[in-house]
Amino acid sequence: MKTEHTPRTEAAEGTGPGRPDAPDAHDPRTDPESAESGRGRRLDLIAAAAGILLVTAAILVGHAIQNRNGTLRAQWPPLLASWDPHLGPGTPAALAMAVLVVAYGPPLAARLPWRGLLAAAWAGSTAWVFSMALIDGWYRGVERRLTTKHEYLRVIDRFDDIPATLRDFTNHIVIGEPGNWPAHVAGHPPGATLTFVWLDRIGLGGGAWAAVWCVVVGSSAVLAALITVRVLAGEHLARRAAPFLVLAPAAVWAGVSADGYFAAVAAWSVALLALAATRRVRFPAAAAVGGGLVFGWTCYLSYGLGLMAAVLLVVLVLARTARPVVPFLLGALVVPAAFTLAGFNWWTAYHLLVERYYQGAGGIRPYAYWVWANLACAVLASGLAAVAGVRRSASYAFGAVRELRTGAGGVRRTGNGAPHAPAQRLALLVLAALVALLAADLSGMSKAETERIWQPFLLWLLPAAALLPARTARYWLVASVVPALLINHLLWTGW
Repeated sequence: MKTEHTPRTEAAEGTGPGRPDAPDAHDPRTDPESAESGRGRRLDLIAAAAGILLVTAAILVGHAIQNRNGTLRAQWPPLLASWDPHLGPGTPAALAMAVLVVAYGPPLAARLPWRGLLAAAWAGSTAWVFSMALIDGWYRGVERRLTTKHEYLRVIDRFDDIPATLRDFTNHIVIGEPGNWPAHVAGHPPGATLTFVWLDRIGLGGGAWAAVWCVVVGSSAVLAALITVRVLAGEHLARRAAPFLVLAPAAVWAGVSADGYFAAVAAWSVALLALAATRRVRFPAAAAVGGGLVFGWTCYLSYGLGLMAAVLLVVLVLARTARPVVPFLLGALVVPAAFTLAGFNWWTAYHLLVERYYQGAGGIRPYAYWVWANLACAVLASGLAAVAGVRRSASYAFGAVRELRTGAGGVRRTGNGAPHAPAQRLALLVLAALVALLAADLSGMSKAETERIWQPFLLWLLPAAALLPARTARYWLVASVVPALLINHLLWTGW
């Protein structure tokens, strides 16, 4: 699959479009450092301080509520965690990864050939997530994580006859029904559990293989995000985003949980649609069908991931084309059709899940606290660099919308027909993910545990850090990675 127009020598030598020394790299609308000077940096710090205040308030108020009546159902709010200072075999590796990426990540991201950057980013993300998981040790941090009483691997033997189990799946969602599913199986469409059933069928059964699958596949989300940012907002911003994607604070919960895997699947649906919409592949229609197929699978991994449609829609808006819509929709119908024909009704299952949710902790946890404390969890899982980047994205929003509305006028345009304002296009992509996250928050179906559940949305906030001045990148990396290391060493998160 062809993913770039420029020859490899251009990318390697630093003269291709979107490279730091390319002609458009210092365009005021392209280089955020030129767009905002001292005032912008002060506002970045204010945004980060607001994030810290939000987290502090969520901790103080949360502990007061939990100590008074226990209704938060979280021992160390706003995180689902308990106090447990510890070191582990992953500690040296995690510290080494953090130091190496902070010290060498930004210059390497600027100089590596594009394909080399993708390989390094995937390897780096995988190493970072594994090292964070191993802080809790191999057994507790990796092998056992997906085998506990709430997890998917506890029901593998009930899928011996997959068609029969799918037909009967909805009969075991609600608490009180005979043989009701564990919390995570009941809380997701059967595609999530089937992933681990199929791994078991090919001889990769057990918690260790399931964990490896979730980490390795989940870490590929970094590739999907980089490819998407490159084709929609330029290679310059994609390269600047790479270190922040590799050292994502969400690694605390991605290692090991199935939500990291879900995030990657959702991300590839976005990347494939972006490639198809911008015609940056040899067969755009095939990429669109593939993106739709992957999005259909996404919706059968987690009920809430239909909200990723907001990001997909913005991809089409930025590319200023509806050409991929039909093949994408055709691909997106394949998985729902297959599950429906097999006897599983998504809508019936979702309504039963809502009933199950309110039978458990969801019916006890107070919405008035979690509707804002969830955002504190998002700050911790995305990092302060993402918070400052989202602030910059918001500042670009008005201009981005104006350019899209007046794009037929005097705006210089790229070859794919999109307005030539890379920072603004990246801002719209980030804000689309933020809208999806806020919709999930307001729904009331995400009370707590959002540091894990929202990983598919949080992934798309991380590239916003590319909008921060390049000279401050290392400081922002430190500001994001240090809290993640502290959380993983001071708390037992259960994920």
